[in-house]
Amino acid sequence: MSEQRDILKALAEVLEERRQADPATSYVAKLHHKGLDAILKKVGEEATEAVVAAKGGDRSQVIYETADLWFHSLIMLSACDAGPDDVLAELERRFGLSGIDEKAARNGQ
Repeated sequence: MSEQRDILKALAEVLEERRQADPATSYVAKLHHKGLDAILKKVGEEATEAVVAAKGGDRSQVIYETADLWFHSLIMLSACDAGPDDVLAELERRFGLSGIDEKAARNGQ
């Protein structure tokens, strides 16, 4: 397993543990306590910030905001009973497919 996958897995495990923590002491627990809509709102906010950073052209800011987006996406995955391994498996499944072929397969064409 690669180091990147290891850090994603480790982070997902910590986030899963914090999901059950006291919302008064854990940001992750607080988001879960507020429910899926609050988590999705945060993912949307972070996605927007990543896009704005990319538009601004500051590489370090793009990386910073993308890390926030990934972090909150992992929280979303947890709320949906999924994790980074599920996403990585899907990416592996798609690897080597052209985007056009993959989209056609999804649309049943």
